[in-house]
Amino acid sequence: MSSIPVDQRDGSPRLVRSLTLTHAVLYGLGVTIGAGIYVLVGIAAGRSGMHAPLAFVAAAIAMGFTAATFAELGTRMPVSASEAAYVQAAFGRKRLSLTVGLLVVTAATVSAATISVGSAGYIAVFLGIPTPWIISGVVLSMGIVACLATVQSVTFAGIMTLVEAGGLVLIVVAGLGHGTDVVTRLPEMWPSIGDAPAWIGVAGTALIAVFAFIGFEHLVNIAEELKEPGRTLPRALFMTLGLTALLYALVVWIAVTAVPPRELAQSSAPLALVFERLTGMPLMTMSAIAIVATLNGLIVHIIMIARVIYGLADNGSLPKALARLNPATYTPLLATAIGVGAILLLALAVPLAGLADLTARFTLVIFGVVNIALIVIKSRHEAPPSGAFICPRWVPYAGLISSVLLLAIDLFL
Repeated sequence: MSSIPVDQRDGSPRLVRSLTLTHAVLYGLGVTIGAGIYVLVGIAAGRSGMHAPLAFVAAAIAMGFTAATFAELGTRMPVSASEAAYVQAAFGRKRLSLTVGLLVVTAATVSAATISVGSAGYIAVFLGIPTPWIISGVVLSMGIVACLATVQSVTFAGIMTLVEAGGLVLIVVAGLGHGTDVVTRLPEMWPSIGDAPAWIGVAGTALIAVFAFIGFEHLVNIAEELKEPGRTLPRALFMTLGLTALLYALVVWIAVTAVPPRELAQSSAPLALVFERLTGMPLMTMSAIAIVATLNGLIVHIIMIARVIYGLADNGSLPKALARLNPATYTPLLATAIGVGAILLLALAVPLAGLADLTARFTLVIFGVVNIALIVIKSRHEAPPSGAFICPRWVPYAGLISSVLLLAIDLFL
């Protein structure tokens, strides 16, 4: 008897629940830990100096509220195009649901296009061929990987995630083995209570640090392919956020103790500078790791975009053809191809500097809408499905307030 799930309405195959907690955490880390941290360290050091690690901890706490919201909604409705499904369940408005779903796709597409351009810059260090050719090769090859069976493509991305995170771990290990400064200077991290400028600097740094955590929420879009999503999804969300926060805080602290904050702020490649200062190894090593980081980010974004398009088509918001699965891999090939095409078009034809800044703003808007959706759903006092993760009623309010405040600060400062 076949183990492949089948839609009872028309006999078509469904996405396969093949992903474990390990797959989910590696996917979450892969989409969250990105090349951005390699640049953000310098900006953070310039804004708050030795206090910069506190900003990353504060950002993780702020994101924790929305992570809990996603955990509850994701276990109530473990489906693709998750954000759109949440809005539909809360408000019953298909156009609003479609708008949110397309906003998720747009933000991810812009982000993936930006990543592909960044990867081309790193690859060009090793290959002397025109940038458009590199971009095309990178996007198309990663698109092919995303067309594999989900367990295969996510495993491939997971291996790359280990290399990507390994680059940051390498900096941590080098810092811990370099001397006692990492421990003896810990009191410098915490500013005095009355040092208002220092706390203002930490608050401003927390704003940019939030952007380094964006990506964990994409886990909900593979909920339909998770084994035991009621148990796996909440654990994967919180583990992704917690591990990322720990790694970021350690890396930033080692960076500001190894290199003076002012020097870090002036560097265009701050972590490469830290790596060279701690190990004496050539910058090419970190460049190679950065290539893996960007390629991995591209794969997981393509997978997520395809699943959102699939989910929107599956619920009737987009043409049904986009919900068809390949009979061999059980992945949505047409939806994947559309995502790859959109990424390639943006990367080759559109100046991305301005568009890239919109990605984080789009994401904060989505966070706000998702928190409102859970507030509305909870207000109905309907019994949640058995096994769903339930967060306290105040959590989505905290997630909404933090998202709105961060968006307001970003727009007006």
